[in-house]
Amino acid sequence: MDKSFTQYIFTGLIFSVLWSSASIAGKFGLYSVEPLVLFNIRFLLAGGFLLIYAYGIKKSRLPAGEEWKRLTVFGAFNTALYLGIFITALQYITAGVTALAIALNPLFISLMSSIWSKRKVVLTEWISIGLGIAGVFVASYPLLNTKDVTTEGLLLLALSMVTYSYGSVYYASVKWNLERVTINGWQVLIGGLLISPFTLLFHSQPNHFDTRFWLSLAWLIVPVSIIAVQLWLILLKADAVRASIWLYLCPIFGLLFSAILLDEPLTIYTLAGTVLVLCAVFIGQKKIYAPSR
Repeated sequence: MDKSFTQYIFTGLIFSVLWSSASIAGKFGLYSVEPLVLFNIRFLLAGGFLLIYAYGIKKSRLPAGEEWKRLTVFGAFNTALYLGIFITALQYITAGVTALAIALNPLFISLMSSIWSKRKVVLTEWISIGLGIAGVFVASYPLLNTKDVTTEGLLLLALSMVTYSYGSVYYASVKWNLERVTINGWQVLIGGLLISPFTLLFHSQPNHFDTRFWLSLAWLIVPVSIIAVQLWLILLKADAVRASIWLYLCPIFGLLFSAILLDEPLTIYTLAGTVLVLCAVFIGQKKIYAPSR
């Protein structure tokens, strides 16, 4: 197997594991503080740490001119709007529905990418998208019948998917002259600044900054906001559509983590869904990174 293909698969798997752990860490944090408080502090600290590394160790340059506008647009859609709306939606929908939403993101990204760059989505990509959606639906099916879902929650969830997909396609379409860690640091920090007024506006209950909160925050900052996002930017630059297919694995890993850490049941549906999702990833990735003859 080609080395670049192996490295890409490894990068995608690590991204999927870390990104899917965010919802579990977030659930623990929400026992202590309000949703926007948790995410706002996460964004500000993660962005600050990344920029300290970028300028203190890597000696990166500051953005200039049009780069500030691009970073603001990326931070607004990829961080502030997407995660701000998503964490709010979690109050009105079940875990199974959120898993389905993550699986639908690749479809949004594929369609937006095609419209944006006039790129034709090939048949194998549509097949992988269909298999991925089917797999996550099968794995999440037992959870869909456990609680009611509000219209408000579904609308918020759909809006979060649109903003995330737009942010991903926008990033892939821009010719960046900044280092990846600098881009990530600024977009996360800007996202935190943009969401701050809403955190203050919607504050309604006491927050407890206990050990559980700090452990949750530490995981959300380092493995998720720093490491996983860096891996995601690498995948996006290779190809936005094929990178999005790795999102199919996130609900599967999320279900596994929920079973281990939150005692949620694993069923035959989980196994069947996992098989379908793995097939989707294999079909979607193999063609591009196959060894050259």
